[in-house]
Amino acid sequence: MAQVVDRWERLVRAVLRRERMGPDAYERHGTGIAGNVPSSLENNRDIDEILRVADEIQDEDPNISRILCEHGYSLAQNLDPNSEGRGVLQFKTGLMSVIKQKLAKREGATIDRSQDIVRLQEFYKQYRQKNNVEQLREEEMKLRESGVFSGNLGELERKTVKRKRVFATLRVLGKVLEQLTEDIPEELKHQMEIDAAMTEDLIAYNIIPLDAPSITNVITSLAEVQAAVSGLKYFRGLPKLPTDFPIPATREPDMLDFLHYVFGFQKDNVCNQREHIVHLLANEQSRLRIPEETEPILDEAAVQNIFLKSLDNYIKWCDYLCIQPVWSNLQSVSKEKKLLFVSMYCLIWGEAANVRFLPECLCYIFHHMAREMDEILRQQTAQPANSCNSENGVSFLDHVIYPLFEIVSAEAGNNENGRAPHSAWRNYDDFNEYFWSLHCFELSWPWRKGSSFFQKPTPRSKNILKSGRSQHRGKTSFVEHRTFLHLYHSFHRLWIFLVMMFQGLAIIAFNGSFDAKCIREILSLGPTFVGMKFLESVLDVLMMYGAYSTTRRLAVSRIFLRFVWFGTASVVISFLYVKALQEESKQNGNHIIYKLYLLIVGIYAGIQFFISFFMRIPACHNLTNQCDRWPLIRFVKWMRQERYYVGRGMYERTTDFIKYMFFWLVILSGKFSFAYFLQIKPLVEPTRIIVNTNAITYTWHDFISKNNYNALTVAALWAPVIVIYLLDLYIFYTVISAVWGFLLGARDRLGEIRSLEALHKLFEQFPGAFMDTLHIRLPNRAYHQSSSEDIEKNKVDASRFSPFWNEIIKNLREEDYITDLEMELLVMPKNSGSLPLVQWPLFLLASKIFVAKDIALESRDSQDELWERISRDDYMKYAVQECFHTIKLILSEILEGEGKLWVERIYDDIQVSIVKKSIQADFQLNKLPLVISRVTALMGILKKEETSALVDGAIKAVQDLYDIVRHDVLSINMRENYETWNLLSKARTDGRLFAKLKWPKDPSLRAQVKRLYSLLTIQDSAANVPQNLEAGRRLEFFTNSLFMEMPEARPVREMLSFSVFTPYYAETVLYSIAELQKKNEDGISILFYLQKIYPDEWKNFLLRIGRDENAHDSELYDNPSDILELRFWASYRGQTLARTVRGMMYYRKALMLQTYLERLNSGVSDVEAAISSGDAAETRAFELSPEARAQADLKFTYVVTCQIYGKQKEGQKPEAADIALLMQRNEALRVAFIDEVETLKDGKVNKEFYSKLVKADINGKDKEIYSIKLPGNPKIGEGKPENQNHAIVFTRGNAIQTIDMNQDNYFEEALKMRNLLEEFHRDHGIRRPTILGVREHVFTGSVSSLASFMSHQETSFVTLAQRVLANPLKVRMHYGHPDVFDRVFHITRGGISKASRVINISEDIFAGFNSTLRQGNVTHHEYIQVGKGRDVGLNQIAVFEGKVSGGNGEQVLSRDVYRLGQQFDFFRMLSFYFTTVGYYFCTLLTVLTVYIFLYGKTYMALSGVGESLQNIAEVTKNTALTAALNTQFLLQIGIFTAVPMILGSILEQGFLRAIVSFLTMQLQLCSVFFTFSLGTKTHYFGRTILHGGAKYQATGRGFVVRHIKFTENYRLYSRSHFIKGLEVVLLLVVYLAYGYDDGGAISYILLSMTSWFMALSWLFAPYLFNPSGFEWQKVVEDFRDWTNWLLYRGGIGVKGEESWEAWWEEELAHIRTFGGRIAETILSLRFFIFQYGIIYRLDVKGSNTSLTVYGLSWIVLVVLIILFKVFTFSQKISVNFQLLLRFIQGVAFMLALAGLAVAVKFTDLTIADVFASILAFVPTGWGILSICIAWKPLMKKLGLWKSIRSIALLYDAGMGMVIFIPIALSSWFPFVSTFQTRLMFNQAFSRGLEISVLLAGNNPNSGL
Repeated sequence: MAQVVDRWERLVRAVLRRERMGPDAYERHGTGIAGNVPSSLENNRDIDEILRVADEIQDEDPNISRILCEHGYSLAQNLDPNSEGRGVLQFKTGLMSVIKQKLAKREGATIDRSQDIVRLQEFYKQYRQKNNVEQLREEEMKLRESGVFSGNLGELERKTVKRKRVFATLRVLGKVLEQLTEDIPEELKHQMEIDAAMTEDLIAYNIIPLDAPSITNVITSLAEVQAAVSGLKYFRGLPKLPTDFPIPATREPDMLDFLHYVFGFQKDNVCNQREHIVHLLANEQSRLRIPEETEPILDEAAVQNIFLKSLDNYIKWCDYLCIQPVWSNLQSVSKEKKLLFVSMYCLIWGEAANVRFLPECLCYIFHHMAREMDEILRQQTAQPANSCNSENGVSFLDHVIYPLFEIVSAEAGNNENGRAPHSAWRNYDDFNEYFWSLHCFELSWPWRKGSSFFQKPTPRSKNILKSGRSQHRGKTSFVEHRTFLHLYHSFHRLWIFLVMMFQGLAIIAFNGSFDAKCIREILSLGPTFVGMKFLESVLDVLMMYGAYSTTRRLAVSRIFLRFVWFGTASVVISFLYVKALQEESKQNGNHIIYKLYLLIVGIYAGIQFFISFFMRIPACHNLTNQCDRWPLIRFVKWMRQERYYVGRGMYERTTDFIKYMFFWLVILSGKFSFAYFLQIKPLVEPTRIIVNTNAITYTWHDFISKNNYNALTVAALWAPVIVIYLLDLYIFYTVISAVWGFLLGARDRLGEIRSLEALHKLFEQFPGAFMDTLHIRLPNRAYHQSSSEDIEKNKVDASRFSPFWNEIIKNLREEDYITDLEMELLVMPKNSGSLPLVQWPLFLLASKIFVAKDIALESRDSQDELWERISRDDYMKYAVQECFHTIKLILSEILEGEGKLWVERIYDDIQVSIVKKSIQADFQLNKLPLVISRVTALMGILKKEETSALVDGAIKAVQDLYDIVRHDVLSINMRENYETWNLLSKARTDGRLFAKLKWPKDPSLRAQVKRLYSLLTIQDSAANVPQNLEAGRRLEFFTNSLFMEMPEARPVREMLSFSVFTPYYAETVLYSIAELQKKNEDGISILFYLQKIYPDEWKNFLLRIGRDENAHDSELYDNPSDILELRFWASYRGQTLARTVRGMMYYRKALMLQTYLERLNSGVSDVEAAISSGDAAETRAFELSPEARAQADLKFTYVVTCQIYGKQKEGQKPEAADIALLMQRNEALRVAFIDEVETLKDGKVNKEFYSKLVKADINGKDKEIYSIKLPGNPKIGEGKPENQNHAIVFTRGNAIQTIDMNQDNYFEEALKMRNLLEEFHRDHGIRRPTILGVREHVFTGSVSSLASFMSHQETSFVTLAQRVLANPLKVRMHYGHPDVFDRVFHITRGGISKASRVINISEDIFAGFNSTLRQGNVTHHEYIQVGKGRDVGLNQIAVFEGKVSGGNGEQVLSRDVYRLGQQFDFFRMLSFYFTTVGYYFCTLLTVLTVYIFLYGKTYMALSGVGESLQNIAEVTKNTALTAALNTQFLLQIGIFTAVPMILGSILEQGFLRAIVSFLTMQLQLCSVFFTFSLGTKTHYFGRTILHGGAKYQATGRGFVVRHIKFTENYRLYSRSHFIKGLEVVLLLVVYLAYGYDDGGAISYILLSMTSWFMALSWLFAPYLFNPSGFEWQKVVEDFRDWTNWLLYRGGIGVKGEESWEAWWEEELAHIRTFGGRIAETILSLRFFIFQYGIIYRLDVKGSNTSLTVYGLSWIVLVVLIILFKVFTFSQKISVNFQLLLRFIQGVAFMLALAGLAVAVKFTDLTIADVFASILAFVPTGWGILSICIAWKPLMKKLGLWKSIRSIALLYDAGMGMVIFIPIALSSWFPFVSTFQTRLMFNQAFSRGLEISVLLAGNNPNSGL
């Protein structure tokens, strides 16, 4: 035991030592014992602070450190004396060891603890004296007030940090002293009080220090903040608070204190919402442009705006339920009362936890609490509210939220982790929709917990086959039954329209002419319509099963009324039509019935059209609303559509309606023309021939077709056409939307600057464009007529533009995209001097002087012609002009007296010569090189620091210049200025000329010298600057966006405020050195990989940290700071949290720069004005400007919600240290997390959950800002939305941008954010925007060919596709992209995502659904972009696409999709369908078309129909069939779906680059990838709807260079691709073997080519895109791993990765429901057609087509199964009779061979028949196996499961070998592996990557 204690003490000492030494080499901060205080201790923050100070003063006074540690231990002991909390025992043990260690240092001397208090008091005094406490604050204040710090802001920061550290330590010492004794000397006590008052800004706050105003944070001095704070003050009408109610002395009581006391809200919730409301009010006030006053007052308009925004949903809720809001007249509500209501709602919302997903429930709570508050307001003294009060105290959480959370959590717990049917439990929507009816008031107030609403469900039965249902309250208004019928139920209008159009077109085609007979037949559309409407009403009845008990009686009545109405109508209409036809067929028939039918159909159609017209067309919508008072109109509208709280008023502006109606009319006209002329009409004649033919000979026993008009043959002919008819509308939509999107993009000026050449050419327009778009409007900026005024305007524009441009360039350098030289070339001069021109960046002017010189030397033209030649290149002209004026400026500044006179004389003479046009006569231009060389020499000297030698050299250089100009260049008549020249000549002779020279010391003059020197020395063109592709792309997009239309920028003070919100779980934060060095199986490390992919960026990084570009990696590890920089460099090139945080913090940086420059340019007189506007471009002062930082903090907040950060900290995970490091490097970063705390309650350990917000403190540790207790574990739904929901209370502002953890941002894009936010106030339709869509750039496209494919696909969707969705279609949703939400709108309507388990697996898109249903508007904007990472490996991509497809499968079942499908007008419904679930359904239909086509061909081949038809009339050569097959061919190859990608590339890259890019992708086999992707989407979409099983998949966003084993690929793709691919191959082989076609091989190839392509893509794509997939050694290892996996037995704890048996069981888990088993059984029946058809084609059966043949085949199959069982009999069972078993097996084998030989010899059985039988029995066996699997529980009961598992193993082994053998054969040839490597990594090759070396393991960096 002693040894254990000794080791523990050594460990503790090491930890403490590391803590004192600071961060280790990897920048992972040791946290010591102070950082490990368990969260289960209630006051862990206080203990942590005490131990931190103890550690800090350890070296200074170990005795005091010991006292503090002992006090910390006593606090922990008092809090948890029995050490029952989690981690408490370990903590106390460790702390005791530390105390023993400190005692041991006394070297055995006894310690007199009676003197501890005296020592502590003395140390307090000594510490104050040592740190000059009296002077610390004074020095800081003097420095702050003097303005001197503006030149050295770092000094102020150091002073502030030091002061904060000292006072933080004093505060802890004082607090410990007060806790130890009350007997403190008065003098010391007074001093402690003064010191405590000096620590007000050490109190934790988020953005605005309200509880402790800080003079170091000037945000509280902003007028709008002061006005907001004053608005919340306690007003006269509020009852008095008890005197003992705690309020900080630093602020006055306010209305939130009143609500805190009355309703028992949590303290931190109140603090959080106080800041939230102040923040909202301050920003609203700032937008009103109210002049600043000495005592700012909150404006009524600001309060009114916030009130209406915050309570808009409540007001609408009251209006919907026809109840009176809590106020009787809104106009009479005072400003203070409005703020009180807003405060109450925010406090309710802030503490509602998961109940925030129930927005109307919050309305209900607010409604009752506001009424309760009105009662309390009538009293003199505040009293606790009855609804929140009990004997245990006042608590809103316990009495209001917890009962709701408890029932929601209980229902969620009954979903069996997502496996239970949705109909078996209530989700968030069910609970919320309960509050959409007046029945909710039955819950009363306080809650009536006996209500059925609070009834907890009984746990569901685990027995799958039990039919008994668990007891639970029914669903509310909708039930998510798992069925494909939802597609018809939600979009019945589409299907009715398609069916009726098909019927009409077919009738016209079959009639051939539009006569009376044709019209009569067309009238059959009437029965079709009412029949399909009846089907819809039937589905209404069925789909509501499970919700009848809780649904409103009115809604149930409507359902059954519609059922009766349409049932009756379908019978009546059908009867009348049939009767009318019968009468018409008679010679003397009665036409009355026919006319009656016409009358009824006409009236019904007219009413339908009339209602549709008035209900769907926006212009008439108000009229229909006015008619609601008419009972008949109200009844008709109610019958047509159920009225919900959401989905009302979903109409658009008339002009928008016309636009998208025209869009769809174009598509529909094309679709139906195609359908009629190429699909339906060509099949009419062949159909008639087939129907009327009786001479077809069937080769099998036919049941159906022979005497039934050959029905199956007709079905085989028409089935593919019908399926294509259903899906080709999507193809037409794709093409038309691509063209439309292309035209929209061209109109918006996208892609105008798409090359560096265009960037260079248009650069001079950028400053003006910048001022027009991104700069605030200047009142005195106007377009002038005179050239001088125009130049001045351009110069002003350039001076305003240059600081921003230069900051962009500096950021590119910091990100290592450009070199130091490129930065020098790209930086733009300040343009603040006296030069009469605009100075452009050097990269535009580089080498221009040399070219101009050569032109001048070679020119024999006149002066005008010479200048015209130079002026052809604008930048050459600018370079010449700049050199001319700059030389004069510099020489005039450095020369005095006669020297200055000489300069003026020369320039005057030049100007005279220019005017006279005699420049060539007056000056010897052939001597220009001499002049340039002398000026260059002079500038080369002047740009250096002054020394006496250099001064002499400069004088000599000026004299040389004078001599050359005087004697060699000048040819003018000097007599005109004789006196001047004589004076100069004499001064030169006497040595006086240039004897004195003023060295350029002014920074701006020195910059001009350096620039002139560069202009005269750079001879190489800078046409390719910047060389880095990413830097060029970013600059091109930014400059292009300057010419795009965007809202006017408002000053930062007046802009909308916003938050950025990033959910994080456990992904990579920052790569560690170990991760970067770790090599994969090929010897490749991440660092080495990145060095090869980004070679230029690696060199730039090395130069930035001061290392040689050829330095070995190991040299970096000597320096901790270099190691940290290396980790960040690598992390910024991956998909890490560090990259995302860096990108998002650019918003703050941009806002600080904009604020800083706005203040300077507006002439604000403050300390910042010490920096001239000219210096602004060269200084980073804006980053430390207190005013700029305050304004940026008021406008921007960044919250990363790291769900398990608390657990990561407790577990000492590296991610926790890395997150802490990010907080230290980004002071505005806030981290929210869920903290799980164990507390003792009634002697039992109880878990409590807290939502916490932290930031970094001055000690580099977390400082807890808010800690809000939750009612329980918040993760009861989907993880990501729950993570977002708990932390959204910590966000601020009017808007919130949702950013995923794999995104990036750029400084230049951050400058546009204030423009984007103004879109909320622009006209985007009949409703204001609620979500602003933002464009994305996929930055992972260069990693590999797969990454490139995904990048192109994603880019096409996020640009061109969403452009059209927003305009004109008006159906853009939220797709998880970096969209900007109207924050207040969404937080009052359920949040920014939905969280119900499984159904909301694609949580993001439901935010768009919810926003649209609640009368929101989603727009799309492309002048701003955000970076996005995508998956780069095939497996990652497949998992991601599987997740998205499964999510879309769940969307099909959801109420949101149903309501949108019902409430949209017809054309908008079409848009919505084909851009959401319809896309995936059409994808499924595309694959289904192949199956239907091939099964049809197989039927015709096996039944003999095909051959008979060929022999009779060669019908299949008819153009009809050809047309159908060609259509299918085009659809399969996907040529039309590539149109958006091609057009998008043409728009943004140019025609040539787009075509080259597309052809390159084709050579890289992108068609194989997209075909494979088709299979992924089809499988997971279909399986999810049938069986469920959709779940969140973590794809892992790392770099994929490792080889994926064969087994891993087989596990992932076996069921989704391989089985289906082999089925297609089987169909093609059967058709090849038994099909009949006169065209022979060519005809077969044409018919089957695309099917073969699809099948082979599905089978081999995973191996084709697998690194080293065809390397022989890898293949051998894969085979060994494959066999081990197959043969390893499963069992408890064995994972699917280890054993086939375990994997197989996992694969079957999704088949759980009875309906699912039925569906699987029906689908499996298709495999039996092979045996039925092939058996009748065997030679052995002769001409016999009786069923006996088929029966005998089953006997043979049974014999084969028995033989299989004999040979696979379990060895474990047969241990005692091994010899007998082997004998039986041998005999059986010999008998089987003998029997086969006899059959071949003595019957007609042939060897071909044997192989054909195998072809027949294999699919039959699979069909039997599939059915048995579907009924797994039954098979287990029958004892057959082990046999079934053995057969399944055989099939999987066989399928694996079919795939493996071609791979093994290909790997024999080395060139295949080389080709594959080039195929995969072609993009990276173009950037210098040698993947072939990488994958061979030839790593030159062996030192890694």
